[in-house]
Amino acid sequence: MKQDEVRQIRELIARHKRRDFGFGLVGLACLLIGVLTFTALFVDMAIKGVPRLDWDFFTSFPSRRAGQAGILSAWVGSTLVMLVTAAVAVPLGVAAGVYLEEYARKNWVTDVIEINITNLAGVPSIVYGLLALGLFVYAFGLGQSILAAGLTLALLILPVVIVATREAIRSIPQSIREGAYALGATQWQTVKDHILPYAAPGILTGVIIGMARAIGETAPVITIGALTFIAFLPPSPLEGNPVRVAVLAVHRDADPDVQLDLAA
Repeated sequence: MKQDEVRQIRELIARHKRRDFGFGLVGLACLLIGVLTFTALFVDMAIKGVPRLDWDFFTSFPSRRAGQAGILSAWVGSTLVMLVTAAVAVPLGVAAGVYLEEYARKNWVTDVIEINITNLAGVPSIVYGLLALGLFVYAFGLGQSILAAGLTLALLILPVVIVATREAIRSIPQSIREGAYALGATQWQTVKDHILPYAAPGILTGVIIGMARAIGETAPVITIGALTFIAFLPPSPLEGNPVRVAVLAVHRDADPDVQLDLAA
């Protein structure tokens, strides 16, 4: 190869390296802008909010007087609703994902199910609220209770958990399954002892994303009757008589004067 051609190739490589370096600097600058913006917002929120956090804020009920207002009923209601949501959505979602990926036959029926699950993940949350109002509140007679709210949010995040479970299982190499079968393991033993443990990080990521979406949703729980101003804690399930529940998402977005009028 001639010296001129070698020099041109080296210049071309050097030019590409300079472009790559410049692109890396631009990407780093964009990353720093995003991180610094988030950090500034977080620090500003912490500076303004931390001094207002005290024991009374977490142990007091909502009040018309800002200095006496607390979030006791809201955080207790949110905790109970999230427990119901996790207890329903996580086992069903993981089981459905395992079945579709490991047991179900690949035909047009499973294709239709997969398409519908993917579409359900993008359905607006208010649609789930209206569905729950007609199904859980009126048809099943659960009323405006913690159970109804938890089941509603479980339906909301169920597609997310199923999709995340399937993607995590798909990432497991086929050689692990073949090795387990070669050693005499059954399909369930392979899934239980190999597939699920290796897929656990991806499954937990989907569960966390789904729970984060559920805890911030306002429309579904408002639709089934959640309020902001509730000056009592939910009664024990053994007592029956489901009552309205307060959650943090509604407590954050609502107008206290309007909620006071509704609760009166």
